Amino acid sequence: MPRSGPDAELTSAELHSSLSDPLLDVMNFLNEVTLRHPEAISFGPGRPYDGFFEVDRIGDYLTAYTRHLEADLGRTPGEIRTALFQYGRTNGQINELVARTIANDEGIHADPSHIVVTVGCQEAMLLVLRALIAGPDDVLLVTDPGYVGITGAARLLDAETVPVPEDDAGLDLDALRAVIREVRARGKRPRAVYVIPDFANPSGASMSLDRRLQLLDLAAEEDLLLLEDNPYGFFSSTGEHRPTLKSLDTRHRVIYFGSFAKTCFPGARVGYVIADQPVVVGSGARTVLAEELSKIKSMVTVNTPALAQAVVGGMLVAHGCRLREADKDLIDFYRGNMNALLEALARHLPQDRWQVRWNVPDGGFFLVVTLPIAADNEFLEESARDHGVIWTPMSYFHLRSGGERQIRLSASYLTPDEIDEGVRRLAAHVTQRIIRGS
Repeated sequence: MPRSGPDAELTSAELHSSLSDPLLDVMNFLNEVTLRHPEAISFGPGRPYDGFFEVDRIGDYLTAYTRHLEADLGRTPGEIRTALFQYGRTNGQINELVARTIANDEGIHADPSHIVVTVGCQEAMLLVLRALIAGPDDVLLVTDPGYVGITGAARLLDAETVPVPEDDAGLDLDALRAVIREVRARGKRPRAVYVIPDFANPSGASMSLDRRLQLLDLAAEEDLLLLEDNPYGFFSSTGEHRPTLKSLDTRHRVIYFGSFAKTCFPGARVGYVIADQPVVVGSGARTVLAEELSKIKSMVTVNTPALAQAVVGGMLVAHGCRLREADKDLIDFYRGNMNALLEALARHLPQDRWQVRWNVPDGGFFLVVTLPIAADNEFLEESARDHGVIWTPMSYFHLRSGGERQIRLSASYLTPDEIDEGVRRLAAHVTQRIIRGS
């Protein structure tokens, strides 16, 4: 017989304080709006377009990977079975293929042992923050507006985050210097700065080569690490390919986050981090940060699923470890979508009629529209319910205030016809609201 007593009941005060942070609610709200209005055209998600995916190719990629294990690496049938079905190395099984691919595509020459293959890029961020933020005095600097994945991960770890403003060309270096001084004046240590140099989420801004070089010099002068995230680097609208910070890094200042979600296979959830920073352990021996991250990963996910790695590894093998060439059709599609979005905005929201403006990114998935009215949750709900169009408030991406009259539009997941119709619906709603308020 069960013993008597009350049912378990928890209060929010008994749970981690991050669960009461509005930051953790914003994406849930956007998902709820999308589920309530499935017929609406959504500019909200930054997910890849799946029209190029072919289910039958998954088996082909597994076959390509097993052939690679047998023919190129000399693995026996038993060893191949173990590689596919068993737990694998914590740091990953496809590290050499990843190293070859980033050398071909990005000019980044990394030792495979300096790469940790992760469960998506989000795990890579969590591992790095857990390793770097050693105590309450360590502070993470983030671009503002910035990606909620990094700020959310920091919040879960009780890591203080401090915003650094962007301008039209990405991270503002003068503002970064000022923030570093302010953090140190409070007796704290600015540990690292998170940045997306190419077609940033959410702003779409990109850094020039000169600014990248200046940022690397600043990081050395100020003893900072740079956390470079590069999910969108392939997707230039102009054909220009700027070098990554990591490819320019000669002083081990850059920890590089990569993912195959946007370029390969989002459902596989395979990402990686290059962490080649030397680490001096207590005995005076030396290792690298990747090995330290492996210790944390072993207690978080144990390892990245072998089958997911095998499919991605097979894709890399099948394309000669050159994804930029293999993704040409996808790159052209995203270029066309960004152009379609810009053309639709000019057609349906003429800037000479209303106080509306938008930036013109030279690639990526996102751009920002500034409105003469508040772009809050109420406006978003009304937009989805009454006009059948969904977008993301830019206020979601600011650590403090900001973005109250701005929206982010994603051009990645829709067809050009859907983009035009979605912008037409958005324009009708904005016009209605302006007239109503006048």
